[in-house]
Amino acid sequence: MDLPHHQVQHEPHINARPDAEHDGHAPGRAQHEHDPFADSPGKSGPFATVEVDPRALGPVHTEYAPKHDGAPEPGEVVWTWVPYEEHDGRGKDRPVLVVAHEKGLDTQLAIKLTSVWHADAENWVDVGNGAWDREARESWAVVDRVIRIHQHGIRREACAMPREDFDKVVSHLRERYRWS
Repeated sequence: MDLPHHQVQHEPHINARPDAEHDGHAPGRAQHEHDPFADSPGKSGPFATVEVDPRALGPVHTEYAPKHDGAPEPGEVVWTWVPYEEHDGRGKDRPVLVVAHEKGLDTQLAIKLTSVWHADAENWVDVGNGAWDREARESWAVVDRVIRIHQHGIRREACAMPREDFDKVVSHLRERYRWS
């Protein structure tokens, strides 16, 4: 079925909890209970999502090329496990914006999206709201962290980000990391 570029048909994750706190557990929920995202395909193993040093990547070519074919493409928002900045093994299943394919690799570069505003404005790019957030909350792309994702490490494809918002994010990345 052909859908508009901003809409992709998908099965909602029945265990998703938008009220989850930073540690991935709902308020008052014991941490020993089953975490519905514990088996997220991007959490560990050969398809794990990892943070990378964007300045050490060499030439990175960004492009807008959403295809909605189940594979993560630049311009698409997909859901995957994203490690916390503390690098202590914890993380969260969240939406990320795919910004580039890695040349010669079966991986993509992505930027995490968040609906929680922080005062660190130089690292946050307003991208409005979209189908990646079922509550349609305002979202920001966090451009000071770049992650590497793998097609088999994503949980689901959400939608294509509007071109103008993608271009705004990529403009920040190009300026900051000298990408093309």
